[in-house]
Amino acid sequence: MYGDTAVMRKRVSQLREQGADVRATADHVVGQAEQVTWTGRAADAMRERARDRAAQLRDCASHHEGAADALEHHLQEVDDSVDAIAQIERKASSLVADAHSRVARVYAHDDPDGVQGTATDEDQLLASFSPPPAGHRDWLTVELPGL
Repeated sequence: MYGDTAVMRKRVSQLREQGADVRATADHVVGQAEQVTWTGRAADAMRERARDRAAQLRDCASHHEGAADALEHHLQEVDDSVDAIAQIERKASSLVADAHSRVARVYAHDDPDGVQGTATDEDQLLASFSPPPAGHRDWLTVELPGL
């Protein structure tokens, strides 16, 4: 398939963990700055700068979480596409196999339904179907009678 969802799920976890680490670093920076016993205007400016930098770090952590959410959404779409491909592939394979059986019976004149003659256009179309490779996204655009 087009992507290893297990690898992508691991990356989602890593992004979330990195976001949590960055957020914890922001809290630590502010905590450390507040614990400094230094006083005066310069000390107040340092603490304010630490709070500003911590806010930027928290914003960065939010971006990590947003990236993780987006990747997780993409993962769901990949899973949905893989499931749809598999379902279409199974259904098409069944239709084609049934058509092959009907066509073979007609050509062998072994038609238990007593409808000997020519195979239907639909059966001919199904029997001549050339499928895309297994699991390929082209399955999503396959058009066959009964599909």
